[in-house]
Amino acid sequence: MNLYNLIIQDKEEVTLNDVFLAPNNKEQLVQLIKENTYSRELQEYGLPVNNKVLLQGSSGCGKTMTAKAVANALGKNIIILNLSNIVSSRIGETSQNIKMIFDKAARERSVLFLDELDQIGKARGSDDKDVGEMRRLVNTLIQLIDYYPENALLLCATNHPEIIDPALIRRFQLKINYEMPSKDFLDRFYDNLLSKFPEDLRKIERKYEVSFAEAKDHTFTVVKGNLIQKLEAQHQTQS
Repeated sequence: MNLYNLIIQDKEEVTLNDVFLAPNNKEQLVQLIKENTYSRELQEYGLPVNNKVLLQGSSGCGKTMTAKAVANALGKNIIILNLSNIVSSRIGETSQNIKMIFDKAARERSVLFLDELDQIGKARGSDDKDVGEMRRLVNTLIQLIDYYPENALLLCATNHPEIIDPALIRRFQLKINYEMPSKDFLDRFYDNLLSKFPEDLRKIERKYEVSFAEAKDHTFTVVKGNLIQKLEAQHQTQS
C-alpha cells in the first residue's frame, strides 16, 4: 500500500471564524496559533511551543475544520491522513508508510492532521488479532511523535480517546475536547447557515441533539427541497 495515494493536501480556505467553537476551545486554538507564529522568539527564552495537539470528542463537531483553520492561519500546507484507511494486513509496511508521511510533513514544515487516531493508537494490551504487531505499530507512532520537530505542527483527532494507549495520549501537550452542541449553540449555527438564503427559504424545522455536520446536512437538504419546489412552481406559472 502506497500511503501517498491516501493523503489529502487540502487547499480549502477555512478560518477559525468559520468553525463553531466553544469559547474555551477557541481561546486555546488562538494561543496555539500565536505560539507557533512566534515560536523562534519563545524558544529564545527557553519556552516550549505546543506543537502536538489532540482534538477529541464527538464526531461532526468541527475537528477536521479546526485543523484546516489552524493551517490556514499559519500559512502552512496541511496533510490529512485518515488512519482508518491505512491499516494494512502487513503492519510493518503500515509503520514504514506512516514514518514516510511524518518525514514529509517535517521536511515541508506542514501541518500534519491524523484523523481517527484510535484506529492504530489502541491500548497495547487490547485484543487485536495480531497483538504483537499492533503493539509495535503503536510504539512506532509514539517514537514518531516524540521526535517530531518543533517547527512542524501535529494535530490528531479521535472520537474515542478512551481506547487509546495512555502512553500515546501523554505525548500531546494540548488536548481539546469537542462536545455535542447545545440548543442555543445550534440555533446560532442554523442562523448563520440560513443567513445566506432569501427569507422565504430560511424557515425550516430545526433538528437538535445533533452534531454541526448533521445540522448542516439537514439544513441544506431542506433548503434545496424548498428551492426546487419554488422553481417548479415558477416554471409551471411561466408555461
